[in-house]
Formats: sequence, structure tokens, C-alpha cells
Amino acid sequence: MSKKKIIVLGFMGGMPIAGVIWQHIHYLVGLQRLGHEVYYVEDTSNYPYNPVAFDINSDYSYAAQTLRKLAVQHGFEGRWAYCARYKDPVEVAGMSREALNQLYKDADCALNICGSHNLNDELNFIRHLIYVESDPGVEQIKIDLGESETIDYLKAHRHLFTFGENIGTPAFAVPTHDLPWLTTRQPIVTDLWCPTPEAPAPDPAALFTTICNWSTSGKKDIIWHESNYLWSKSLEFLRFIEAPRLSGEPFEMATDIKKEEERELFKKNDWRLVLPHDLSVDWDGYRDYIRNSKGEFTCAKDQYVRLNTGWFSDRTACYLAAGRPVLTQATGFEAHYGGREGLIAFSSMEEIVEGVAAIRADYKKHSRAALEIAREVFEAEKVLKSLLDRAGV
Repeated sequence: MSKKKIIVLGFMGGMPIAGVIWQHIHYLVGLQRLGHEVYYVEDTSNYPYNPVAFDINSDYSYAAQTLRKLAVQHGFEGRWAYCARYKDPVEVAGMSREALNQLYKDADCALNICGSHNLNDELNFIRHLIYVESDPGVEQIKIDLGESETIDYLKAHRHLFTFGENIGTPAFAVPTHDLPWLTTRQPIVTDLWCPTPEAPAPDPAALFTTICNWSTSGKKDIIWHESNYLWSKSLEFLRFIEAPRLSGEPFEMATDIKKEEERELFKKNDWRLVLPHDLSVDWDGYRDYIRNSKGEFTCAKDQYVRLNTGWFSDRTACYLAAGRPVLTQATGFEAHYGGREGLIAFSSMEEIVEGVAAIRADYKKHSRAALEIAREVFEAEKVLKSLLDRAGV
């Protein structure tokens, strides 16, 4: 593979939450390890979020500071830009606006991560724009509903990739209307999570944990065939709220549940709740939290489950890369990989209880299997080489 000049278009400056940051870092480091000249660019009309001040405004100093730190830590110094298009005149941190526009003209391709970038006259200079969808379901339904704005936006990309491995197959009910979706997976640089052949054993007091936004419903809820598909996992967690009590050991969730009655319900069922704010601003601490867990127990968003998208979480893939076994709700991914040792898919409470017992009975076997799945299925160099090859880059 010849060396290419590749832009990662993302949003980790404007949304500098640890999970979002790691999602992008795996692309940047993975592409670098393939030998490419990699740039990170955020070209946005949206005000950035400051997770320390809990504030959204036009001041992008925290975003630029975060990107500068990450560039030093992960080897893309001098190859990043934060373009504040909401400023008049437009302001750019990290490189000059002239250098950024030249990069758009010179780049071999750009990956539009999560479809985070709306297009403008300058971004249109990029000759090979690749859309990478992490949240399958909504865009496909919008296409089926004939929403011209969505269709035009997607068609402005040369290739469309999705984490929904069932999209375009009989297992996924929403028609694609001849838009050529290609499947991909979240790339994980596994040695950033486990640099040794086997993962160290967790502390005997370690718990099954997870990290999540509690109530996101409403942001991307969508009605299709008279059914409302929710972009939230809170109702799924409530369905399985008895899981730790019935499994015989407590679980922990880093989340911010506002309603007192919901918090009490979780506590009554042997959940330990911790606030996620410290984790959200410390990407290395976020990694340590995952490494120090026994494994992950988590649910999936309603859309992913009922539409049978085949989606899989990038955070959950990080647990696997840390050698931590996972119990996660079935979305159709289990038809492609995992589902049993190391990565157990569930659709019922009985399957959860059996899965916890199996991991407890032979933890070392499930830890090894988790790490093997991460290295075989999600290794960044494999995932990204496949994506670029199929995109013709």
C-alpha cells in the first residue's frame, strides 16, 4: 500500500468526552501505523462543549488545547486543525486557513467520522470523501421516507460505510434504495488497551461496569411504519434492571440518572452508580476504568435492537481489547462474530444469568477469548486497510 495523505474529519475537539476522543484516536493511530500521512481536522459551525465548565459557547480554547495535547500524545503534531466557521472572520487553530485549504485540495481522501461534518465550499475541494456511520438505522429510515436533504448529503460522498453489519441484507428490514452501503467496524488499536500477550487478572473486588449517557431519547428518535424507534438505551436497561441481583453479584454503571426514583430502583437491584464526569474529561482515566473492571455488562439502544442492525459499540470493543469479557444485548452482530466465549450476546434475563455464571466459572478463558476477538475482529490496521482497499484509496 502506497503512502497516502488522509484527513480524519471528526468532532473530538467540539465534544471532548473520553469515549468520543478514543473513537477518533483509533482512526488516527491506526492509519499512521499503516504508513499514511494522517491529519485531524474539525471544520465546524457548531459551538464547542467544555466538559469542565459544562458550557457551550464560541470559545474554542479548550477544544484547541485538547487537540494539541492529543497530537503530542499520539503523534500527529503539526497535522491538526480546528476551524471555527462560526467566527467572522473564520478562525483556525493548529494551522493557517491557507494551509488547511491546501490540505483539502491535496488529500487523497477524508473520512467523515459519524457524518460529523456538514459540507461547505472549502470541504468540497476534497476529491474522495468517505462517510463513516457509527449509528445505523436513522439515516436508512430517512432515505426510505424520501428525505431529500439526507439523500443529497449522503450522495455527496464517494463511499458510504456503516457499523450496521446487517444493512443491505435480508436481516435488516429497511430498504436501502440502491445506495451502496459498505460495512465496517470500529477500529481499535488493541495494544493501547493491553500491551501484553494476555490481560492481567482484575482485582478480586472488580465489578462488571459500563459507561453511558442515561437519557438520549428524543435526539434521534424516528418513526417508521407507525413505530417509534428510540435513540436511547435507558428503557433497555430498565428491562434488565434485575440482572445483577439475579446474577448474584453487583454491577456498576458510570452515568448520571436524574430521577431519584430510578436511582433507587437501580440500587435496590444491586447496581452501584457513579458519576461519569471525572471519566469524561480524562481519557487516560477512562481507559484505566475499563482496564480495572471485571468486564462489561451493557444494553443497546432500542433502534439497534429492534431494527437488527448488526451494530456494535466502540466502547465495548475497548473492553474486549483490555481482555475484559463482555455481556451485551444482541443487535444482530452475533451472526458475524462473538456471541459466546469472551463476548456473550443476550436477549433475555436467563441468558444474562447464564453468561455471568459462565464467566465466573472460567474467567481466564473468557478473558483470553475477549482479547482474541478484539485482535481478530477490531484491530485498527485490519479494519482500516479493508476500508481503504474497498474505497479504492
